[in-house]
Amino acid sequence: MIFSMTGYAAVSQETPHGSFSIEIRSVNNRYLDILFRLPDEFRKQEAVMRELLTTQLSRGKIECRLNFSPSTGTVNLPQLDHTLLEQLLQLEQTIKTRHAVAASLTVAEILKWPGILGSNHARSIEELDEITVMLLQTALNDLKAARIREGNKLKSILLNRIEQMRQLLQIASPRIPALIAAFEEKLRTRLEEILGNYENERIHQEITLFAGKIDVDEELSRLHAHLHEVEHILDKGGYVGKRLDFMMQELHREANTIGSKSIDLEITRISMELKVIIEQMREQVQNIE
Repeated sequence: MIFSMTGYAAVSQETPHGSFSIEIRSVNNRYLDILFRLPDEFRKQEAVMRELLTTQLSRGKIECRLNFSPSTGTVNLPQLDHTLLEQLLQLEQTIKTRHAVAASLTVAEILKWPGILGSNHARSIEELDEITVMLLQTALNDLKAARIREGNKLKSILLNRIEQMRQLLQIASPRIPALIAAFEEKLRTRLEEILGNYENERIHQEITLFAGKIDVDEELSRLHAHLHEVEHILDKGGYVGKRLDFMMQELHREANTIGSKSIDLEITRISMELKVIIEQMREQVQNIE
């Protein structure tokens, strides 16, 4: 299974607290780079959300946007902790009994007392946090599914490009022996004109040396081997983007060497077409996680 780094997912949910929506966009990137766009009241959730994404994604530039609209007509007022309030008032009476000059607590002072408010409010906050994490996981699942679908398309494109390259190699391979033979014969004739027949050993050495400089049989063989390895990587699947990128470099190196060695217009043309296809493959590989 191949994973693309390009994908999009959006989910939403209506709750008693309000309306939630989460969008996740993903594009290719060398590393994992996550950007959050969150309402202020959800900023404290960023660390939890980031951990969720980093444990399930390895590469890509990720933008995660959370929108929240509170329910209209619903005022989420914090509730008094009546037990704590009674304890506080009893404590106030005890102090007044011992110190008659002690001033009475004001309503504002009571409301500021730690724990006097917020038990229900805290539960509401916890519920919002739970909904956020649950909705993010749903969006993340959809994003991964989208990246898998896109990855399958990329795999199909790459396999098609491999087949195109093999067809070019099949055209090139049969031409090499005849090209070398013709080159050797032409070179032999010229050297004999210059050196004469008595320099046969030297002529043979020169022919062997120059023939090796135009022989691209090894490069063609390595290209076949590299294409087989690319197919193996695609079939194995997983997070293979960086490995495929390395293989594109190897393919380009061999195709470039064929072009530099070529003394034949057809082989030169094939070398150029190979490099065009490899560049197209490299562009697709840049999107693979």
